Amino acid sequence: MKNSVRTVLAFCALAAFAHAPAHAQTYPSRPVRIIVPLPAGGPTDTHSRWAAQQLNVAFGQGVVVENRAGAAGTIGTEAAAKAAPDGYTLLGGNPGPLTIAPSLRKHLGYDPLRDFAPITLIARSASCMCIHPSIPARDLKEFVALAKASPGKINYATPGVGTVGHLAIENFATLAGIRMTHVPYKGAALYTVDLIAGNMDYAQIQIFQAVPHVRANRLRCLAVTAVARSPLLPEAPTAQEQGLKGFSSYNWNGILAPSGTPRTIIDRIHAVLSKPLHNPETRRQMETLGYEVSGDGPAEYAAFIRSEVRKWAGVAKAAGIKPE
Repeated sequence: MKNSVRTVLAFCALAAFAHAPAHAQTYPSRPVRIIVPLPAGGPTDTHSRWAAQQLNVAFGQGVVVENRAGAAGTIGTEAAAKAAPDGYTLLGGNPGPLTIAPSLRKHLGYDPLRDFAPITLIARSASCMCIHPSIPARDLKEFVALAKASPGKINYATPGVGTVGHLAIENFATLAGIRMTHVPYKGAALYTVDLIAGNMDYAQIQIFQAVPHVRANRLRCLAVTAVARSPLLPEAPTAQEQGLKGFSSYNWNGILAPSGTPRTIIDRIHAVLSKPLHNPETRRQMETLGYEVSGDGPAEYAAFIRSEVRKWAGVAKAAGIKPE
């Protein structure tokens, strides 16, 4: 009886493979590209290049990263959404264009939930809520009190309108009952320089980037945006520990494909990327840089994106931010 069941299952597997599209059976037969909708050098670019390296080795085929920045990541994301669903164009996922933009833009050229097939969530990273040391606040509660005493006079920097940094700080301000003035920059590196120089009051900087400046007393970390303290800066409490209940914020990166990409291709890419992500040494290396390693597959990643879209829609509504 057991042998008969095995025979039937084997036959079904072979039949499914035989009816898969021909290009899925021979995939990949030419170079694959990963569109990164943000400039080179940031976490999305870094993780996408890591994914490209893993796929290149596994496929024995070229996998290139194409940086197509602009409009807070929506230009490159739209290009990926409209690409042929054949596995030869992938997207380096980021929360800005995928989970925040739907709440801030009336006319997106894509639907994050309809037009993409999530493959693998690689990792996420939290930030330090940083101020210049000259500002007279030793912790988050003192900073909130300072902001309440001077509504709108404290400036905060972000990588731009519609980024996770922008909405995260708006969420913080709403929950804390404060009002600050937004100053958008073209990237975190630029506003970090201004914050260190004392030309900016407040910004959220990814933990691994902030630690050297905090250790050297060039910046003060009031709190971390994670749900638990970071091993990179264990002395810094979380925002929730300091009374900001329900607040957390992460930048995250993953790999997606255009909707309609054959499931056999989705599963193959996931298998290649998830293996090293569950390797203890790879996880250790990423964790030393402040990343929380994931490796979640298509179903889990899709559910995560849906929950993030709902979350940021609620944040935008509470902050009174209307789509433009």
